[in-house]
Amino acid sequence: MPALVAREPSPRFANLASAEAAAAALRTFWRLAEAWKLSPAEQMTLLGVGRSALYQWKQGKVGPLDRHVLERLSYLFGIYAALQLLLPAPQRADEWVRRPNSAPLFGGRSALERMLGGQVADLYVVRQYLDAQRGGKA
Repeated sequence: MPALVAREPSPRFANLASAEAAAAALRTFWRLAEAWKLSPAEQMTLLGVGRSALYQWKQGKVGPLDRHVLERLSYLFGIYAALQLLLPAPQRADEWVRRPNSAPLFGGRSALERMLGGQVADLYVVRQYLDAQRGGKA
């Protein structure tokens, strides 16, 4: 009979609905907001939340995030990551979001202006545009 081999526990997936995961995601968002020089109003619009939620989160009072906020964060983090790959100079990557863009999607406006439309779809199309610029690699 073969000897029994102890197995390592299988990795657990992060519980994205947990307060710990929410706090980690928001810490990442605060760094992104600083890099992009986002005002509190811009932060609220991008996250799809009101002033009280934003300020509670900034004070560290974080509970689980709803799926809509998680979806917005996912797009924002993807946009940030794509920019870091496309424009390896961090300052250029961070400044890109505020620069006027002649691509039809932006119509001479900046990507940030498009993202501040307030809809999740606004984040999605910017992410899709950047992924296409990278050659479709997600």
